[in-house]
Amino acid sequence: MKKYIITFLISMVPILELRGAIPIGVTMGVKWQYAVLLCMIGNMLPVPFIYFFARKVLEWGADKPVIGKFFTWCLTKGKRGGEQLKEKAGKGLFWALLFFVGIPIPGTGAWVGTLAASMLELDFKKSVLAVALGVILAAAIMTTATLLGVQAFIAVK
Repeated sequence: MKKYIITFLISMVPILELRGAIPIGVTMGVKWQYAVLLCMIGNMLPVPFIYFFARKVLEWGADKPVIGKFFTWCLTKGKRGGEQLKEKAGKGLFWALLFFVGIPIPGTGAWVGTLAASMLELDFKKSVLAVALGVILAAAIMTTATLLGVQAFIAVK
C-alpha cells in the first residue's frame, strides 16, 4: 500500500509530476496500469488550485521583502512567456497547451501549463481539458518509455 501512496504523492510534486512518478512506481513494484491511473489522478488534482490561486499568490508576494524579487520574476516571466506562446500559437492555443503539457521534457507539465493558462486568463474548462489531454499523452509516452526501459534492464540480467 505504501508504494501506491508514494507513487500518487510523487505525481503531485512540481517538476517530477507523472514523468517521474510512473517510472518510480513501476520500479518499486506497482503494476504499470495502477501506476498510470494513480499518477494521472495525482497529476490533475492540483490543477484547479494552480489555475485559481497560483497567480494570486505570486501577485500577493511580489511586494514582500524576502520573496518579492522571485515572485515578481515568476510573474514577469510567466506573462512574457504566455504572450509569446499566444502570438506563436494564435488560434491553436488549445493544442499548444496540450502538447506543452504532453511532451515530457524539462520545464513542461501540468503545473507550468496550468500556470501559463492562468496567466493568459484562458477559459478554465478549455484549459483543464487541454491539460488533462496533455497528461494522458505524457502518461502514454512515459509508460511506454518506462516499460521499454524496465524490459531492457531485465533482459541484461
